[in-house]
Amino acid sequence: MNRFRFLTSLGLSIALALPMASQAQTPNVSKVRITTSMGNIEAELYADKAPKTVANFLQYVNDKHYDGTVFHRVIAGFMVQGGGFDAQYKEKKTRAPVQHEGRQALAGGLKNSTGTLAMARTNDPQSATAQFFINVVDNAFLDPTPIPEGDPVAKFEYQGRVYENVARAQLLNAPQLFGYTVFGKVTSGMDVVQKIRTTPTGAGGPFPSDVPRTPVLIQSITLLK
Repeated sequence: MNRFRFLTSLGLSIALALPMASQAQTPNVSKVRITTSMGNIEAELYADKAPKTVANFLQYVNDKHYDGTVFHRVIAGFMVQGGGFDAQYKEKKTRAPVQHEGRQALAGGLKNSTGTLAMARTNDPQSATAQFFINVVDNAFLDPTPIPEGDPVAKFEYQGRVYENVARAQLLNAPQLFGYTVFGKVTSGMDVVQKIRTTPTGAGGPFPSDVPRTPVLIQSITLLK
């Protein structure tokens, strides 16, 4: 965008350079469409904040891994999760886990707030593969815990307790402090997410609860840009 009009040749060259510098930053944001049986959801993915996570997700998109999978875990006051099981609740094969980037993403401003996309995982922070979830409320308790500067860390507070002179590596590697990596945000289709979150749930396949009684199918996920 040209905010000023320059008459000199020097000013004109500067004015022309400004849009190019601005455009150079845009490739860090990708946009995808999640086509579901309840409607379409579009989301931005932020590779500048979680590069390995976004690259991992987009590889699964390119491989059409998500086509024909379901949202198999839906909790109305929490999140909707999918991307790992087909309509018969057969778990799909995945690649090796992606490196956890939660703290990096948090430092970039990505939190587990309403409408954000984050990677699902087991209790092992380094276990995320293809499954993802969309936060339907603000879930601050899922955010990584920042580690103060210093080694040892002079003072660290967690869940109401104060720890003093703790080795930095001990805190950096504590599983309960990793949180969940946020890598994107819904830009349109939150009404569809709301419909998914309120769908009746119960037992299904190998799961005793939280499974939509009418399957919510991910028909495809496509890269828009």
